Amino acid sequence: MTTTATTAGEVSAEQVIAAAIHEHDIETGAAVRKLQLAVEWVRLHPGDEVDTTIEWGMRELEIAGDGAPTVDEGAVAEFALAIGHSTDSGRRYLGDAVELAYRLPRVWGRVLAGEVAVWKARRIAQATVSLPPEGAAAVDRALYFVAARCSYAEIDRQVEKARKEHDPVETERRRVEAAEKRHVKTHLGAMTYDGLVPITAMADVPDAVAFEDYVATRAAGMDPTIPLQVRRSMVLGMLGGRHGDTGEEEGSAPGVMIFVHTRPGQATADVDNTRSTTTVEQVREWCTRAGTKVTIRPVIDLNAEMATESYTPTERMVEQVKLRFGECPFPDCHRPSRPGHRAKKRKKRTDPAGTGQQQEHGSDLDHRQEWPEGKTTSSNLYPPCRGHHRLKTNTCWTYDYDPVTGFTWTSPLGYTDTDPGKSQRHTG
Repeated sequence: MTTTATTAGEVSAEQVIAAAIHEHDIETGAAVRKLQLAVEWVRLHPGDEVDTTIEWGMRELEIAGDGAPTVDEGAVAEFALAIGHSTDSGRRYLGDAVELAYRLPRVWGRVLAGEVAVWKARRIAQATVSLPPEGAAAVDRALYFVAARCSYAEIDRQVEKARKEHDPVETERRRVEAAEKRHVKTHLGAMTYDGLVPITAMADVPDAVAFEDYVATRAAGMDPTIPLQVRRSMVLGMLGGRHGDTGEEEGSAPGVMIFVHTRPGQATADVDNTRSTTTVEQVREWCTRAGTKVTIRPVIDLNAEMATESYTPTERMVEQVKLRFGECPFPDCHRPSRPGHRAKKRKKRTDPAGTGQQQEHGSDLDHRQEWPEGKTTSSNLYPPCRGHHRLKTNTCWTYDYDPVTGFTWTSPLGYTDTDPGKSQRHTG
């Protein structure tokens, strides 16, 4: 057996392994300490009993299972940004830490001892949060000794066993819910570059047979030069009133609006509805199909300064602001400003100023400088999602905007976060 001598400056295999072990120990310890800090943060910002009637103000959040402490909603965002998470992800992280510390003390003890990885402990916490306290305690007893090496399947098995023993009502509700698997899902977020969207469905036999009969009959009556499977896919458009077959009186079918943006010199088109791109040729085909109504709106200059004397911005101003900023301006929040497949729909309700402004989905519009001191102008309006709009309105969070550096948010403790990736879109 031959050996190769190392030259000066080279690292031996033993040194690499020793260094890797050292760094792993540091990483493990840091993960545990960060989880402990999450628990301390919740203890410093306790919430009262959760009040679900509050619509606009900050609420207490129930981030873990029954019996665990709640947290002041306004405190979540600051800790989330401190550990590099979005507000939603940070809320889940805090919830996992609280679930472990208060409802899974045995597993928590092994985490603190470095015997169970934080990621594995969080997986257990996420599985037990829906259990009553007795059920969580049963899982804690069953898994704490084997938590470091147990599989996800074993975690789920113990959780379901505890649910059956300690929450039979919920077990039955879940059984009934699981028995109903029917669904239709339109995967707009998976639109291909060619403008095709996958659709999946699950139906009972009578509905499936009726649907197949409808598709086959309509496809058979269409242009036979079009491939059969293409005709079958076009039948789906008939259900929404496309291709001239609505099953109702002419003009009664609801319209479908697709927001498409093209820019000079750009070879592709941006589709807001699916937050993806497609070819210009595909857009041209959509516009020239029989039965398609094309509405051309005046181009909105994204750099123009619009203004109104009222609190409520005009429709054109709303459109301009949401075109300028495609998503919520809060750091790491990617909720879209305009309606789309990822925008949460919510019931109409009047804004807190009592002006009559209503939001159905997408983002709110916020006066960065509060109205009436801050006027309703393009440069004073920004589109945060409802959660971060409430955070800015009801707590000490503030933000500034610079077209070059983007949004800079300042937390109640004075920490700042600047995201240059959320700068304004320009028309050029």
